[in-house]
Amino acid sequence: MKNLLPALFFVCLVSIASSCDDQVDPIKPNILFVSIDDLRPTLGAYDDKVAVTPHLDQLAAEGMTFRQVFCQAAVCAPSRASLMTGLRPDSTRVWHLGDQFRKINPATVTMPQYFARFGYHTVNIGKIFHNYMPDSVSWDEPDLRPAQYLRPEWLGRDGETFYISETVNKSQEIKRDSLLKLRPVRYANGWNTGPAWEAADVHDTLYYDGAQTELAKRTLTRLAEKDEPFYMGLGYFRPHLPFAVPKKYWDLYEPERIPLAANPNVPEDSPIWNMNSMYELRHYDGFGHIGHPNSSYRMGEDTARILKHGYYASVSYVDALLGDLVSHLKALDLYENTIIVVWGDHGWKLGEHNSWGKMTNYNIDLQVPMMIRYPGQEKRGVKTYAITELVDMFPSLCELAGIEVPNYAQGTSFVPLLSEPELPWKKAAFSQFHRRPRVAADGGRYMGYSINTPAHHYIEWYTWDHNTGTRGEYMKAELYDRLNDPYEKVNIAEKGESATLVKDLSAQLADGWRKAVPDYGN
Repeated sequence: MKNLLPALFFVCLVSIASSCDDQVDPIKPNILFVSIDDLRPTLGAYDDKVAVTPHLDQLAAEGMTFRQVFCQAAVCAPSRASLMTGLRPDSTRVWHLGDQFRKINPATVTMPQYFARFGYHTVNIGKIFHNYMPDSVSWDEPDLRPAQYLRPEWLGRDGETFYISETVNKSQEIKRDSLLKLRPVRYANGWNTGPAWEAADVHDTLYYDGAQTELAKRTLTRLAEKDEPFYMGLGYFRPHLPFAVPKKYWDLYEPERIPLAANPNVPEDSPIWNMNSMYELRHYDGFGHIGHPNSSYRMGEDTARILKHGYYASVSYVDALLGDLVSHLKALDLYENTIIVVWGDHGWKLGEHNSWGKMTNYNIDLQVPMMIRYPGQEKRGVKTYAITELVDMFPSLCELAGIEVPNYAQGTSFVPLLSEPELPWKKAAFSQFHRRPRVAADGGRYMGYSINTPAHHYIEWYTWDHNTGTRGEYMKAELYDRLNDPYEKVNIAEKGESATLVKDLSAQLADGWRKAVPDYGN
């Protein structure tokens, strides 16, 4: 009888409520969905001793940090398409930067589209999908931009490409005109030229991310007056190149105290096509000469220190902007009823594996930070080392918001971990990368499929037919001991003692993500 009383009381309340003409639906939580481009776990909350990130660390103290999160592909478009649709790259068929999910499958339903079906007002500011693909179908208010950046000639330009220096701006215009004459369709509409860093002594709002934070604050003020819950996607461009942020964030660091990469060499016995060519960095002034990571090229220490310093300064800049935004959320009395989720779309090499950038299957590119704070959270300031994936975010936010999880989602809701961080969880995470001929050291085309278990990282490489989207001949495997070789210095796949392990991991990779989910969840 004791256990029946609460149930009977609830039935009575439901009966009374259903008899009222003015029945009120439960208040749904708002969602502040924050993407930080190229963000690896270079944060104090992830035990980085150098990073100055007090606001993100505070968010971690009020929520949960996920310490083993893997993206599904270590480059913007495929990673974001996967996360935003709840599908993996071989399902979205978005494998590299030029692939656009909306053209490939016009009927795709993205996360904000889905939330709109349940009464959410959806708003997009900044980079949520890949750069200049804001996907207006997904949002009630798509692609909001600060007024000063709404010039017609800039509508195809990415927020990462703006500098303070007028000299640089003029140089960009001249170079862009020349480039567009050679080829009219270019990444970032031809604006991705200029120095790799800038440290202007200006107010935060004079750089693009600061300006869009002010726009986000004004938008939140407006949304606070609405009766419906909101889903706001806010995508920060830094720490993406160029490392152009206010000088005061550079001044937070002593360059000589920033350690250089612990694994500056390409992994031993790895395939020649494993690395990207660093073409992203090569676009910037003074870097046109840099060689392929698989060549004899080595970057000078002074340059490496400036680049790494710029990355850290950029992270601190975004940290300050996010702190300002959260303060505004609190001032509007929205904080307590808002789910805040912050994530990086993939990692970024800062000299690791003789490289600068992303676009490999190595964990320095695959592992990302993810933290969440939500209304009524019982456990705060906790972390979980359970294996999770960015594709898990779609079903997880649905569950937290109290809406139906789509049955096609290929991720697993991590909500049970929020109350029990040490639950037995996924057996593995799955990622992949399409290596194209123009950046492969041998000029070939390959697809690498990756599986991360708690103890090992295993990769299989195949030839790839990009016309049909199918893999061909098996080429080579890579195996790394995550416990004894966390920096992935030596590929042990072809060592005799690894034969049984390779066979087992190959079978687990072939079984796929469905066989790796927790026994009681999907």
